[in-house]
Order: sequence, then structure tokens, then C-alpha cells
Amino acid sequence: MPIDVQSKLLIVDDLPENLLALEALIRAPDRLVYRAGSAEAALSLLLEHEFALAIVDVQMPGMNGFELAEMMRGTERTRHIPIIFVSAAGRELNYAFQGYESGAVDFLHKPLDPHAVVSKVNVFVDLYQHRKALRHEMELLAAAHRKQEELVQQLQHTQHELERAVRMRDDFMSMVSHELRTPLNTLYLEAQLRQLHLSKGNLANFSPERLPAMIERDQRQIRNMVRLIDDMLDVTRMRRDALSIQTKPVDLAVLARAVVENLRQQAEAAGSAITLEAPAELRGVWDEFRIEQVLTNLLTNALRYGGGKPVEMVVEQAGGTARVSVRDNGIGIAPEDQARIFEQFERTEHSRQHAAGLGLGLYITRKIVDLHAGQIGVQSAAGQGARFTVELPLQGEPAAPEAPETPAAAA
Repeated sequence: MPIDVQSKLLIVDDLPENLLALEALIRAPDRLVYRAGSAEAALSLLLEHEFALAIVDVQMPGMNGFELAEMMRGTERTRHIPIIFVSAAGRELNYAFQGYESGAVDFLHKPLDPHAVVSKVNVFVDLYQHRKALRHEMELLAAAHRKQEELVQQLQHTQHELERAVRMRDDFMSMVSHELRTPLNTLYLEAQLRQLHLSKGNLANFSPERLPAMIERDQRQIRNMVRLIDDMLDVTRMRRDALSIQTKPVDLAVLARAVVENLRQQAEAAGSAITLEAPAELRGVWDEFRIEQVLTNLLTNALRYGGGKPVEMVVEQAGGTARVSVRDNGIGIAPEDQARIFEQFERTEHSRQHAAGLGLGLYITRKIVDLHAGQIGVQSAAGQGARFTVELPLQGEPAAPEAPETPAAAA
């Protein structure tokens, strides 16, 4: 904040010739002199300006100089202005003592000594400039301190984000290792068992009747690993804003029926059944592969946490929007968990107890829906199942990619 280059001085006297003479005496390039012919006029000027000094004549008609000083001392805005009283009365009237009682810092008698007046005014102007410079420096220091506090807060926030990223990286590596170990161990044990049978010449286990089941077990474990790897790759692409969206005309009803059919065996293995309610066709412009991911993730979650109970999928059109809802009748989701389950690696305590997983399915699903300018939500209560609803515009440009998130191990 710049400091004013000129100091303002107030002179008060009821005689114009005295005002002219005093102004000529104290005028300087770094000062502005304001004249007031009465105490009332001085009060008006005091309300408008900040003065470095007031030189006030004591003997004025109406309100005298002492009364003006008392009013100045009674107001916060003017109480700190130095006052020099000027009087033509004899020293024997003891005006000086009364002036000091009224708040004066000095007292001058007429006729004025020019050198004394100039010297005293210079002192008070210098003091005012020093006070103003000090106040300016204090304001600058205060602003710098506030800026420093803001920078410290930003650094602390960045540190917390980095610490969170490191924890996420460690959690990610731990979960990936755990989740991949299960299908790999199963395949390894199957291979060892087959090698043992072969070494003993026991070929009955490789009969045509048993080979389909053996192949199906292997394929299931391989599919699990591929799914985990795909999830990890999708997270990496999304963190680099590189998840590709290639839209084209798609029949959502046909796509939903294909996904349900593909998951029929998985549903049977879970002891569940999938019912689909969809129109003959529902056409829109989307990325078919990504929307298939969305439908598959929602149905897979419903089968995983549905407790072997039926799963319902409904596909319908609502105005210019396609709506897909998937409902299960399983463990449900507590209200406090419903927002965070759409973040990466987030899972509820119940879900950890019922099924393994990286906690990426719903995160990937939300990202894909966002990139299609759609919305996803959940309605649920603990122990009462869950209904996930996705709404996708039938037409429109895909949403712009989000700003990159804090880097983690997956990035």
C-alpha cells in the first residue's frame, strides 16, 4: 500500500489574515495546508481528512480552541492528532496550562517566532511520516505473514496428499499381490497335481469326460487374473487421462441381453439368477466396450454381494436419457459408505468379509459414466440389498477428462 507523499496540516483561526500568514510560514512541497475560519469548519475538515498536525487559535467566537480540542479528544478518529495552540493573550492568563489539560502538545504565543513555528511543525510532520511508514511496514509484515501461513497450509496439504499417495501405492501393491496370488496358486497346485498323476501313469484324470471340467477350472482362474490386470490397466489409463472413449450408435437393450447371457454361468455358480427387463431396442451414442464394462461391473458386484438371491436388471428410456438399474437382495451398503465406495480401493467392512477384490470395479464404472456425461448413484441400507442406477444421455459429446489426480502406485 503506497504511503501518501504529502502530509496534511490543519490551521484554525477566525482571522483570515492570520490564516494566510501562518500558511505562508509552514507551507512546503510535501505538505497540504487546510484552513478553517471556525471550530465548526475545522470539525467538518477533520471528518474528511487525516491530519498530521492541527494548529488551533484559542480565542475564537462561538466554540473556542479548547472546546474544539476536547471534542477532538473525544473521537477515535481525531484523538491522536497533535494539537498546537496559538494565543495572543498574555502569559499571565495561564492559557498554556489549560491548553495542555485539553490535550495540546505545545503552546505558542503571538507574535509567533517563525523559526520556532517552522521547527515545531517539521518535528511533528516527521513524526507523522515515521508513524505512517511504520504502520505501512507492519501492514506489509502482516500480509507477508498471512501469505506465509497460506503457503504453509498448502505445503501441509501437499504433504498429506503425498503421504496418502504413498499409502495408496502400498495398499495397491499389497492388494494386487494378494488377489493375483489366489488364482496363480490354484493354477500352480492344479499343474502339480496333474504332473503327479502323469508321473504315476494315472491317466484316468485326463479322460475326455474330465477334461472339460479341468479346462473350465483353468479358464476361470485365468479370467480372474485377466480381470484383475484389466482393472489395474484401466486405473493407470484414467490417472493419465488416457482412458479412450470411442462413441458410435449402440443398442443398449441388445448389449444388456448379451452381458446377462455371458454372466449366466457365473450367476449359476453363485446360486443366483439374473432377470432382465428391457425394451426391444434402446439406441444411443456411446462407447460400446466401456458401457459393457459398466453393465458387467454392476452385475458382477450384485452377484458377488447378493447372497445367492435373485438379481434384477432394468433397462429403460426416460426422455433423452437411458437408465439402467441393477438391484440385488444381499448385504446392502450402509449410508455412510455409499459415497466412498465409488473411490478406488474402497470397500465396506461387510464386502471384505463376503468377497475378495481390489475395490476398483465401482471406481472404474463411475469414471466411465462420467466420461459419457452421465450419472451413477446407489440406494441401499445395510442388510437390505442395493440398487445401483446409471443414467446416460442418448446423444451428446463425451465429457472432458478430469484433471489428473495425485499420483499413486497405479499411475
